[in-house]
Amino acid sequence: MTPQSSGATTAPHPAAPVPTPVGEGLKAAFRTHPAGVAIITAQSQNGPVGLTASSVASVAVDPAAIVFSVTRATGSAGALLDADTFVVHLIDDEHSALAQSFAVSGSERFTPEQGWATLPTGEPHLPGARVALRCRPLQTVPVGSSTVVIAEVLDVLPGRTARPLVYVDRRFHAVSHDTAL
Repeated sequence: MTPQSSGATTAPHPAAPVPTPVGEGLKAAFRTHPAGVAIITAQSQNGPVGLTASSVASVAVDPAAIVFSVTRATGSAGALLDADTFVVHLIDDEHSALAQSFAVSGSERFTPEQGWATLPTGEPHLPGARVALRCRPLQTVPVGSSTVVIAEVLDVLPGRTARPLVYVDRRFHAVSHDTAL
């Protein structure tokens, strides 16, 4: 006896995905995952330092804490890691050129035209940012070529209401008011 055909057809099995090296896969995955944009500044022995970061996240409310990472412990990142306090500016779409300049080594920074001021506590401050968080490091954790910073928020410095800036696919994008609010 031969088995009767039920009339159902079976779909061919899809080919197994080609494995990607984990590091490359991680970069590709996060390249299309939007992240908020911040400029982190501090006062060093050699003057003001700063960098653009898209790794800032809230950790806790009590104590108020945030986390971010920096890639290398040299240059601006190294000076920032050595600082007793720093300011994390959550920026808006009007500051995308500023975010770009703080993301590129050797770019002009902290000019009067960029709108910088100095807080009474000495840190560089961008009053035009949506909000700025004055922080002190609680803990740093080295992870490969990066350092994760857990920081206590000492002061919240409100700015003006504006459209948030996000980083996705290696570019800055404004979040529309319809989406953001």
